[in-house]
Amino acid sequence: MSRPPSSPAAADGALAPDPRDWLAAIIEGSEDAIISKNLNGIIQSWNAGATWLFGYAAEEVIGKSITILIPPDRLDEEPMILAQIERGQRVEHFETRRRRKDGTLVDISLTISPVRNANGLIVGASKIARDITERLMAQEQQQLLMGEMRHRVKNLFALANAIVSISAKSSASESDIIANVQARLSSLARAHDLIMSDRLLGPGNEQHVALLTLVRTILEPYATDNRISIHGDDCDVGGKAVTNLALLLHELATNAAKYGSLSVQTGRLDVNVTIDDDQTRLVWRETGGPEPSLGGAAGFGSRLERGLASALDATIERDWRPTGLVASIITSQAAICI
Repeated sequence: MSRPPSSPAAADGALAPDPRDWLAAIIEGSEDAIISKNLNGIIQSWNAGATWLFGYAAEEVIGKSITILIPPDRLDEEPMILAQIERGQRVEHFETRRRRKDGTLVDISLTISPVRNANGLIVGASKIARDITERLMAQEQQQLLMGEMRHRVKNLFALANAIVSISAKSSASESDIIANVQARLSSLARAHDLIMSDRLLGPGNEQHVALLTLVRTILEPYATDNRISIHGDDCDVGGKAVTNLALLLHELATNAAKYGSLSVQTGRLDVNVTIDDDQTRLVWRETGGPEPSLGGAAGFGSRLERGLASALDATIERDWRPTGLVASIITSQAAICI
Protein backbone atom coordinates (compact mmCIF):
# COMPACT_ATOMS: atom_id res chain seq x y z
CA MET A 1 0.00 0.00 0.00
CA SER A 2 1.40 3.42 -1.00
CA ARG A 3 1.89 6.09 1.63
CA PRO A 4 -0.62 8.99 1.40
CA PRO A 5 0.93 12.21 0.06
CA SER A 6 2.14 14.73 2.59
CA SER A 7 0.52 18.13 2.76
CA PRO A 8 2.65 21.08 1.68
CA ALA A 9 2.57 22.45 5.19
CA ALA A 10 3.88 19.21 6.61
CA ALA A 11 6.45 18.92 3.86
CA ASP A 12 8.08 22.26 4.59
CA GLY A 13 7.90 21.63 8.34
CA ALA A 14 5.54 24.46 9.17
CA LEU A 15 3.07 22.15 10.97
CA ALA A 16 5.41 19.19 11.63
CA PRO A 17 5.30 18.00 15.27
CA ASP A 18 8.31 18.44 17.49
CA PRO A 19 10.32 15.15 17.69
CA ARG A 20 10.03 15.41 21.46
CA ASP A 21 6.25 15.18 21.07
CA TRP A 22 6.66 11.94 19.12
CA LEU A 23 8.96 10.56 21.82
CA ALA A 24 6.59 11.56 24.62
CA ALA A 25 3.66 9.87 22.84
CA ILE A 26 5.65 6.67 22.34
CA ILE A 27 6.69 6.58 26.01
CA GLU A 28 3.19 7.33 27.29
CA GLY A 29 1.63 4.70 25.03
CA SER A 30 4.09 1.94 25.93
CA GLU A 31 2.77 -1.08 27.86
CA ASP A 32 6.15 -1.31 29.59
CA ALA A 33 6.90 0.82 32.64
CA ILE A 34 9.27 3.62 31.58
CA ILE A 35 10.74 5.66 34.44
CA SER A 36 13.54 8.21 34.63
CA LYS A 37 15.51 9.21 37.73
CA ASN A 38 18.45 11.44 38.54
CA LEU A 39 21.76 10.28 39.95
CA ASN A 40 20.38 10.55 43.48
CA GLY A 41 17.68 8.03 42.61
CA ILE A 42 14.85 10.62 42.61
CA ILE A 43 12.06 9.84 40.14
CA GLN A 44 11.77 12.45 37.35
CA SER A 45 9.17 10.92 35.00
CA TRP A 46 6.61 8.13 35.12
CA ASN A 47 4.46 6.78 32.29
CA ALA A 48 1.06 5.05 32.18
CA GLY A 49 2.77 1.65 31.91
CA ALA A 50 4.49 2.31 35.26
CA THR A 51 1.13 3.15 36.83
CA TRP A 52 -0.33 -0.12 35.52
CA LEU A 53 2.62 -2.18 36.73
CA PHE A 54 3.27 -0.59 40.13
CA GLY A 55 -0.08 0.98 41.04
CA TYR A 56 1.17 4.51 41.74
CA ALA A 57 -0.08 7.54 39.81
CA ALA A 58 2.64 9.81 38.47
CA GLU A 59 1.89 12.59 40.96
CA GLU A 60 2.36 10.13 43.84
CA VAL A 61 5.95 9.24 42.95
CA ILE A 62 7.61 12.02 40.95
CA GLY A 63 10.10 13.72 43.26
CA LYS A 64 10.37 10.67 45.52
CA SER A 65 13.15 8.10 45.79
CA ILE A 66 13.02 5.08 43.50
CA THR A 67 13.57 2.98 46.63
CA ILE A 68 9.81 3.07 47.33
CA LEU A 69 9.63 0.33 44.68
CA ILE A 70 12.48 -1.77 46.07
CA PRO A 71 11.87 -4.50 48.70
CA PRO A 72 14.09 -4.20 51.81
CA ASP A 73 16.08 -7.32 50.92
CA ARG A 74 17.04 -5.85 47.51
CA LEU A 75 18.02 -2.30 48.49
CA ASP A 76 21.67 -3.12 47.77
CA GLU A 77 20.80 -3.35 44.05
CA GLU A 78 20.22 0.41 43.66
CA PRO A 79 23.79 1.60 44.52
CA MET A 80 25.17 -1.06 42.19
CA ILE A 81 22.91 0.09 39.34
CA LEU A 82 23.70 3.78 39.88
CA ALA A 83 27.45 3.02 39.93
CA GLN A 84 27.19 1.32 36.53
CA ILE A 85 25.14 4.21 35.13
CA GLU A 86 27.69 6.80 36.34
CA ARG A 87 30.36 4.83 34.46
CA GLY A 88 28.21 5.14 31.32
CA GLN A 89 27.31 1.46 31.28
CA ARG A 90 23.92 0.14 30.23
CA VAL A 91 22.24 -2.53 32.38
CA GLU A 92 20.60 -5.15 30.14
CA HIS A 93 17.70 -7.44 31.13
CA PHE A 94 18.37 -7.41 34.86
CA GLU A 95 15.79 -9.75 36.44
CA THR A 96 14.67 -8.83 39.94
CA ARG A 97 11.61 -8.12 42.08
CA ARG A 98 9.97 -4.85 42.89
CA ARG A 99 7.19 -3.81 45.26
CA ARG A 100 3.81 -2.44 44.15
CA LYS A 101 1.80 0.22 45.93
CA ASP A 102 -0.32 -2.47 47.64
CA GLY A 103 2.81 -4.17 48.98
CA THR A 104 2.75 -7.19 46.67
CA LEU A 105 5.90 -8.19 44.83
CA VAL A 106 6.23 -8.51 41.06
CA ASP A 107 8.94 -10.22 39.02
CA ILE A 108 10.36 -7.83 36.43
CA SER A 109 13.10 -7.50 33.84
CA LEU A 110 14.90 -4.14 33.89
CA THR A 111 16.82 -2.41 31.13
CA ILE A 112 18.56 0.74 32.41
CA SER A 113 20.39 3.30 30.30
CA PRO A 114 22.32 6.50 31.14
CA VAL A 115 20.62 9.84 30.41
CA ARG A 116 22.97 12.61 29.22
CA ASN A 117 22.45 16.38 29.06
CA ALA A 118 23.25 18.64 26.10
CA ASN A 119 26.90 18.63 27.10
CA GLY A 120 27.11 14.85 27.15
CA LEU A 121 27.29 14.58 30.93
CA ILE A 122 25.41 11.75 32.60
CA VAL A 123 22.65 13.27 34.70
CA GLY A 124 20.40 10.30 35.39
CA ALA A 125 19.01 7.03 34.11
CA SER A 126 16.00 5.73 32.24
CA LYS A 127 14.44 2.42 33.28
CA ILE A 128 12.26 0.12 31.22
CA ALA A 129 10.56 -2.49 33.44
CA ARG A 130 8.63 -5.46 32.06
CA ASP A 131 6.45 -7.84 34.06
CA ILE A 132 7.86 -11.38 33.63
CA THR A 133 5.56 -13.17 36.08
CA GLU A 134 3.82 -15.24 33.39
CA ARG A 135 7.11 -16.18 31.75
CA LEU A 136 8.60 -17.39 35.04
CA MET A 137 5.45 -19.37 35.82
CA ALA A 138 5.62 -20.99 32.38
CA GLN A 139 9.29 -21.87 32.93
CA GLU A 140 8.49 -23.37 36.33
CA GLN A 141 5.67 -25.44 34.84
CA GLN A 142 7.96 -26.59 32.03
CA GLN A 143 10.64 -27.65 34.52
CA LEU A 144 8.04 -29.55 36.53
CA LEU A 145 6.77 -31.37 33.43
CA MET A 146 10.32 -32.17 32.31
CA GLY A 147 11.12 -33.56 35.76
CA GLU A 148 7.96 -35.65 35.67
CA MET A 149 8.79 -36.89 32.16
CA ARG A 150 12.32 -37.93 33.20
CA HIS A 151 10.83 -39.71 36.21
CA ARG A 152 8.23 -41.47 34.04
CA VAL A 153 10.80 -42.62 31.44
CA LYS A 154 13.14 -43.91 34.16
CA ASN A 155 10.30 -45.85 35.75
CA LEU A 156 9.12 -47.25 32.41
CA PHE A 157 12.53 -48.80 31.81
CA ALA A 158 12.48 -50.27 35.32
CA LEU A 159 8.97 -51.61 34.80
CA ALA A 160 9.88 -53.14 31.44
CA ASN A 161 12.70 -54.99 33.19
CA ALA A 162 10.31 -56.13 35.95
CA ILE A 163 7.78 -57.35 33.37
CA VAL A 164 10.44 -59.43 31.61
CA SER A 165 11.48 -60.93 34.96
CA ILE A 166 7.88 -61.70 36.01
CA SER A 167 7.10 -63.26 32.61
CA ALA A 168 10.23 -65.42 32.67
CA LYS A 169 9.36 -66.81 36.11
CA SER A 170 5.71 -67.50 35.29
CA SER A 171 6.05 -68.98 31.78
CA ALA A 172 6.90 -72.53 30.81
CA SER A 173 8.42 -71.96 27.38
CA GLU A 174 10.31 -69.33 25.43
CA SER A 175 7.29 -68.63 23.22
CA ASP A 176 5.13 -68.12 26.32
CA ILE A 177 7.69 -65.67 27.73
CA ILE A 178 7.72 -63.65 24.49
CA ALA A 179 3.91 -63.59 24.31
CA ASN A 180 3.57 -62.59 27.96
CA VAL A 181 6.19 -59.84 27.68
CA GLN A 182 4.50 -58.44 24.57
CA ALA A 183 1.04 -58.53 26.18
CA ARG A 184 2.21 -56.85 29.36
CA LEU A 185 4.20 -54.18 27.55
CA SER A 186 1.08 -53.44 25.49
CA SER A 187 -0.91 -53.14 28.71
CA LEU A 188 1.73 -50.83 30.13
CA ALA A 189 1.54 -48.68 26.99
CA ARG A 190 -2.26 -48.43 27.34
CA ALA A 191 -1.93 -47.42 30.98
CA HIS A 192 0.68 -44.81 30.05
CA ASP A 193 -1.57 -43.42 27.30
CA LEU A 194 -4.36 -43.09 29.84
CA ILE A 195 -2.08 -41.21 32.23
CA MET A 196 -0.67 -38.83 29.64
CA SER A 197 -3.64 -38.16 27.36
CA ASP A 198 -5.11 -35.15 29.19
CA ARG A 199 -1.65 -33.68 29.80
CA LEU A 200 -0.73 -33.86 26.11
CA LEU A 201 -4.09 -32.98 24.54
CA GLY A 202 -4.84 -30.06 26.85
CA PRO A 203 -8.13 -28.40 27.77
CA GLY A 204 -11.30 -29.59 26.08
CA ASN A 205 -10.12 -33.21 25.83
CA GLU A 206 -11.03 -34.41 29.30
CA GLN A 207 -12.07 -38.03 29.62
CA HIS A 208 -14.39 -39.99 31.88
CA VAL A 209 -13.65 -43.49 33.11
CA ALA A 210 -15.06 -45.79 35.78
CA LEU A 211 -12.90 -45.80 38.90
CA LEU A 212 -12.45 -49.59 39.06
CA THR A 213 -11.71 -49.66 35.31
CA LEU A 214 -9.03 -47.03 35.88
CA VAL A 215 -7.43 -49.16 38.62
CA ARG A 216 -7.56 -52.30 36.41
CA THR A 217 -5.97 -50.46 33.47
CA ILE A 218 -3.05 -49.28 35.60
CA LEU A 219 -2.49 -52.74 37.15
CA GLU A 220 -3.12 -54.89 34.06
CA PRO A 221 0.58 -55.24 33.15
CA TYR A 222 1.22 -57.05 36.48
CA ALA A 223 -1.93 -59.20 36.59
CA THR A 224 -0.54 -62.75 36.49
CA ASP A 225 -1.81 -65.90 38.25
CA ASN A 226 -4.74 -64.01 39.81
CA ARG A 227 -2.27 -62.17 42.04
CA ILE A 228 -4.23 -58.89 41.91
CA SER A 229 -7.74 -58.41 43.30
CA ILE A 230 -9.72 -55.23 42.57
CA HIS A 231 -13.19 -54.77 44.05
CA GLY A 232 -15.54 -52.42 45.89
CA ASP A 233 -17.72 -49.45 45.06
CA ASP A 234 -17.53 -47.74 41.68
CA CYS A 235 -18.17 -44.31 40.18
CA ASP A 236 -17.22 -42.32 37.11
CA VAL A 237 -14.06 -40.23 37.38
CA GLY A 238 -13.72 -37.19 35.16
CA GLY A 239 -11.68 -34.11 34.43
CA LYS A 240 -8.22 -33.64 35.89
CA ALA A 241 -9.02 -36.23 38.58
CA VAL A 242 -8.52 -38.97 35.94
CA THR A 243 -4.93 -37.96 35.24
CA ASN A 244 -4.03 -37.16 38.86
CA LEU A 245 -5.47 -40.40 40.23
CA ALA A 246 -3.95 -42.46 37.39
CA LEU A 247 -0.52 -40.97 38.08
CA LEU A 248 -0.89 -41.64 41.81
CA LEU A 249 -1.89 -45.28 41.22
CA HIS A 250 0.90 -45.65 38.66
CA GLU A 251 3.38 -44.42 41.27
CA LEU A 252 2.16 -47.03 43.78
CA ALA A 253 2.29 -49.75 41.10
CA THR A 254 5.80 -48.73 40.05
CA ASN A 255 7.11 -48.97 43.62
CA ALA A 256 5.31 -52.29 44.14
CA ALA A 257 6.90 -53.69 40.95
CA LYS A 258 10.38 -52.48 41.87
CA TYR A 259 10.42 -53.10 45.63
CA GLY A 260 7.11 -54.51 46.88
CA SER A 261 4.74 -57.41 46.38
CA LEU A 262 4.66 -57.18 42.59
CA SER A 263 8.45 -57.61 42.41
CA VAL A 264 8.23 -61.35 43.31
CA GLN A 265 6.11 -64.19 42.00
CA THR A 266 4.62 -64.95 45.41
CA GLY A 267 3.42 -61.39 45.99
CA ARG A 268 -0.24 -60.39 46.04
CA LEU A 269 -2.09 -57.08 45.82
CA ASP A 270 -5.62 -56.29 46.95
CA VAL A 271 -7.27 -52.97 46.04
CA ASN A 272 -10.61 -52.14 47.66
CA VAL A 273 -12.71 -49.00 47.10
CA THR A 274 -15.44 -47.84 49.48
CA ILE A 275 -17.64 -44.78 48.88
CA ASP A 276 -19.84 -43.67 51.77
CA ASP A 277 -20.77 -40.52 53.68
CA ASP A 278 -19.40 -38.42 50.81
CA GLN A 279 -15.95 -39.98 51.31
CA THR A 280 -13.95 -42.14 48.93
CA ARG A 281 -11.36 -44.51 50.42
CA LEU A 282 -9.06 -46.64 48.28
CA VAL A 283 -7.08 -49.23 50.26
CA TRP A 284 -3.96 -50.69 48.60
CA ARG A 285 -2.84 -53.85 50.45
CA GLU A 286 0.36 -55.69 49.49
CA THR A 287 1.21 -59.15 50.86
CA GLY A 288 3.76 -61.85 50.12
CA GLY A 289 6.52 -59.52 48.99
CA PRO A 290 9.85 -58.47 50.51
CA GLU A 291 9.70 -56.85 53.92
CA PRO A 292 9.22 -53.12 53.38
CA SER A 293 12.26 -50.88 53.76
CA LEU A 294 11.85 -47.35 55.10
CA GLY A 295 15.36 -46.18 54.13
CA GLY A 296 16.39 -43.87 51.30
CA ALA A 297 15.93 -40.20 50.64
CA ALA A 298 12.74 -38.83 49.17
CA GLY A 299 13.09 -38.35 45.42
CA PHE A 300 11.04 -36.81 42.64
CA GLY A 301 8.48 -39.61 42.97
CA SER A 302 7.75 -38.63 46.56
CA ARG A 303 7.39 -34.96 45.62
CA LEU A 304 5.17 -35.87 42.69
CA GLU A 305 3.00 -38.03 44.95
CA ARG A 306 2.54 -35.19 47.44
CA GLY A 307 1.57 -32.84 44.64
CA LEU A 308 -0.95 -35.31 43.20
CA ALA A 309 -2.50 -35.91 46.63
CA SER A 310 -2.84 -32.17 47.10
CA ALA A 311 -4.47 -31.78 43.66
CA LEU A 312 -7.02 -34.46 44.63
CA ASP A 313 -7.51 -32.88 48.06
CA ALA A 314 -6.59 -36.32 49.40
CA THR A 315 -4.59 -37.73 52.29
CA ILE A 316 -2.39 -40.80 51.97
CA GLU A 317 -1.88 -43.01 55.00
CA ARG A 318 0.82 -45.69 54.97
CA ASP A 319 1.17 -48.69 57.24
CA TRP A 320 4.50 -50.49 56.67
CA ARG A 321 3.63 -53.97 57.93
CA PRO A 322 6.04 -56.94 57.85
CA THR A 323 3.66 -58.59 55.37
CA GLY A 324 3.75 -55.60 53.02
CA LEU A 325 2.58 -52.04 52.53
CA VAL A 326 -0.99 -51.02 53.29
CA ALA A 327 -1.75 -47.59 51.83
CA SER A 328 -5.04 -45.69 52.08
CA ILE A 329 -5.98 -42.84 49.75
CA ILE A 330 -8.80 -40.85 51.35
CA THR A 331 -10.66 -37.96 49.75
CA SER A 332 -14.15 -36.59 49.33
CA GLN A 333 -16.46 -38.23 46.82
CA ALA A 334 -16.87 -34.90 45.01
CA ALA A 335 -13.09 -34.60 44.47
CA ILE A 336 -13.03 -37.76 42.31
CA CYS A 337 -16.50 -38.88 41.27
CA ILE A 338 -18.77 -37.02 38.86
